Amino acid sequence: MLATATDVNRFWLDEVGEKGWYNGTAALDQTIRDRFMATWERADTLAPAWAGTPEGALAALILTDQFPRNMFRNDPRAFATDALARSIADRAITAGFDRQIQPPARQFFYMPFEHSEDLADQHRCIELFRAHMPGENLEHAELHRDTIACFGRFPWRNDALGRQPTQAETRMMDAGGYGALVSGKLSLDDLV
Repeated sequence: MLATATDVNRFWLDEVGEKGWYNGTAALDQTIRDRFMATWERADTLAPAWAGTPEGALAALILTDQFPRNMFRNDPRAFATDALARSIADRAITAGFDRQIQPPARQFFYMPFEHSEDLADQHRCIELFRAHMPGENLEHAELHRDTIACFGRFPWRNDALGRQPTQAETRMMDAGGYGALVSGKLSLDDLV
């Protein structure tokens, strides 16, 4: 059975909630697969159809940008709907939908740009967070941008995408990857 935009938002915002968004567990990943896989498989038609309202656009972005990262950890399908998510986010932001959704959910309008391996998207993400949701999210956006500026890609995706890592990327991942950057145990300056 296909989920509705309301089903997606209720699940992600109310059931999982902010404390669960970035603490992925095998149980959460399985729940998302069980409840939303069939809907994600139809995202190319469902997500654009939902995206005509602020709440619908939010659900479309959660479906195309957040859920695949849980459903397909260490699998290239985790990034399969990224371009669709960026397209939806771009139109939603142009329409002002992001500013009609309160933080912390507003971040999901900006995350597709943070997840992009294109430096221009990274700069846009930082501008959006700086203007409409400064704070911890901005710090993460800056780390993502700096990683793309340093490597041209996210080293933590190399295994899933079958990419050969550079020596610097291997050093980064051996040191703890993104988590080491966040904790300050590792600096990108140490790798170049």
